[in-house]
Amino acid sequence: MDDERLVYTLDEALNNVGFGKFQFLLLLFAGLGLVAEAMEVMILSFIGPAIKSEWGLSSSQESLLTSVVFAGLLLGSYSWGFISDNYGRRKGFLGIAVVASVTGLLSALSPNYILLVTLRGLVGFGLGSGPVFLTWFLEFVPASNRGMWMVVISIFWTLGTISEASLAWVVMPRLNWRWLLALSSVPSIAVLLLFGLAPESPRYLCMAGRSSDAHHILEKIAVRNRTNLPSGMLFPYNNARLDNGFVIPEHKPLLSSPENKSMKVKSGSSPFVMLFSSRLIKTTLLLWVLFFGNSFLYYGIVLLTSELSSRQTKCGSTLLFLQKADDASLFINVFITSLAELPGLLLSALIVDRVGRKMSMTITSVLTFMFLLPLIIHQPVTLTTALLFGARMFANGTYTIASIYAPEVYPTSVRATSCGIASAMGRIGGMVCPLVAVGMISNCHQTSAIFVLECVAVFSVVCILLFPFESKGRELADTF
Repeated sequence: MDDERLVYTLDEALNNVGFGKFQFLLLLFAGLGLVAEAMEVMILSFIGPAIKSEWGLSSSQESLLTSVVFAGLLLGSYSWGFISDNYGRRKGFLGIAVVASVTGLLSALSPNYILLVTLRGLVGFGLGSGPVFLTWFLEFVPASNRGMWMVVISIFWTLGTISEASLAWVVMPRLNWRWLLALSSVPSIAVLLLFGLAPESPRYLCMAGRSSDAHHILEKIAVRNRTNLPSGMLFPYNNARLDNGFVIPEHKPLLSSPENKSMKVKSGSSPFVMLFSSRLIKTTLLLWVLFFGNSFLYYGIVLLTSELSSRQTKCGSTLLFLQKADDASLFINVFITSLAELPGLLLSALIVDRVGRKMSMTITSVLTFMFLLPLIIHQPVTLTTALLFGARMFANGTYTIASIYAPEVYPTSVRATSCGIASAMGRIGGMVCPLVAVGMISNCHQTSAIFVLECVAVFSVVCILLFPFESKGRELADTF
């Protein structure tokens, strides 16, 4: 009885040490990774029209510059998640930083369209990193306020979009798109330079049979946060279950044992197969559809903003800006709508730990639908800007909360892989949406484009309502 009493789990240890200086530094590192991804994605709003004009590209070639990045993100989201689950979060960081920084710089030197498309696809592959950074940070945060801090880290994505709009505003009128590509790769280079400071996730270490290393990291957290670990020895598995879907392993109060080592994630397709177990298949499929819809909506609104702002859009009626708008109108409008994400994140932070993940996503999705609805018909300049502001505000809120919900419903052994696959489904939505935002708007079919976005919003709400359980306040599970 005394031995059992002197055992504590990872979640108990994290609750004891609290959220302090150690996690704050991790927040900055993971946030830098999200800034890098956001800047490279947002750059698509600016370089497409410039390259199209300089190289005489067709509309389909311009759209391919966007779609190829999302194709890379699709492959990268799964690949880096798989690597992180099987070989450690830090090895995932290293691969992400090397690929993204090198190809980002080289793309600025591209002599022709084919090489540029190839390199931008590789940049997208390197930047399929969001699930890895979010999963890694999540595994250091106490359960009591996990939702709020996961919303806080999402602010870095918004900072990345605002930074890219600001950088484009300064660079494009004075230099050219090559300079913008080069300068936008700086955050990826910074992630590479700071890689050595990032600790491994103690949850991964426990699953890999390295409980003593996990305990050493927990001791570092306690020292930096000026707190203490619970008395006793670290038990490497959490007694967490979601909807009775996870079986708790037999209690073995040892810091490291053969049983622990056997729990190391196996290579091959086993993590993918686990997502289709009887308890998880419904959640898995619903998450895939939700991420597709969220990504389609979010990037649809982003690209809609740039297309409606373009001077090349001349459809007989004023859409967002008059035809005599100055050259800075695109940068100004993207900057303004990027700012919309900040109040959206604030709302998410206020409600996610209070009303729960499902209700929060429902609220933000319905509000996205309501703000897009008036754009079915052409609206005055000011009203259109305001509606796009609100739509992006709440679409980003839904995307953020979904990114919190996904890693909470899977165990540590497949968390990064499962989130990577869900994110990859979102990338497919990002690949498809340029056909709506660029194709339809360029051909003066604004009503049809908005109607498609509204249908996606409705479908997303249905998926949210069908999720089988709520994850608010639950400890993270370590095993099936």
